[in-house]
Amino acid sequence: MTVLGTRPSLRHGAQVLGDRHVPQALRLCAADPVASVLASARLVPASRSGLARSASELWGYAEGGSLLAVCVVSANLVPVAPHLDGPVRTRAMAALAELAVQRRRAYSSLVGPTELVMALWEQMSTTGRMVARDVRPEQPSMVIDRRPLVAPDPAVRRSRPDELDIVLPACVNMFTEEVGYSPMTAGGTGYTTRVRTLVAQGRSFVRVEADYGRARVIFKAELAASGFGVSQVQGVWVVPDRRGAGLSEPGMAAVVEYGRATIDPLISLYVNSYNTRAIAAYEAVGFCQVGTYATVQL
Repeated sequence: MTVLGTRPSLRHGAQVLGDRHVPQALRLCAADPVASVLASARLVPASRSGLARSASELWGYAEGGSLLAVCVVSANLVPVAPHLDGPVRTRAMAALAELAVQRRRAYSSLVGPTELVMALWEQMSTTGRMVARDVRPEQPSMVIDRRPLVAPDPAVRRSRPDELDIVLPACVNMFTEEVGYSPMTAGGTGYTTRVRTLVAQGRSFVRVEADYGRARVIFKAELAASGFGVSQVQGVWVVPDRRGAGLSEPGMAAVVEYGRATIDPLISLYVNSYNTRAIAAYEAVGFCQVGTYATVQL
């Protein structure tokens, strides 16, 4: 994958972009890899096989022939506009919000740096055509780039493909608790494929224990997004009857060690600001806050 090369011409304003614009969009992602990891995780594969194969759309905003902001659109809408502020950011988000309303796709949320997500949503919501189920404007974005401060749980390991029958229910339970509805409501084919893919890629981590002779997932997490040396942890979950037993910190430490050793040197995550117990656990592992995300669930 290369991020260099010629720069295709761009007209002023917001527009739907194509494969030839992916390198320019990746340049924006590279300017702030932690903030843009959800976008680069889609764009890096698209740079090899095309946007259609990655099931994504790419929208952009340009002024003076330069691409200043993009939105990567798949299951989520993810804005990227590093170091853009003031009137230019206002113009960019307003134009992209108008495009988002015009081209309403089946994305389930807006997610990314809070200043971009909330600016987009402010513009989108004024149309009256879109309603949010939940708005989370403050989600600390945290990173760790060194060995964890607590000992890793030796029982945490990569999930195996033959464990999908116990890994998938744990993922569904986590999603339902976090979002408020089951990802299997409409059949769950896409969600099942996503979980299976993460397992196959070695990005799914579990602690499995026997319960009355039957295996079950006790702790789980995924390194679900990766780009420019950053992997983002998602889906951290402890089975309800084992919460408070001290599994989170060593479990996360194990995920950090696996990730830093085999995938990316920097591990990131974002967490709801009201989840003070989770924030304290991540800080105990060695994560520190570097920014703020926001999520608008539609």
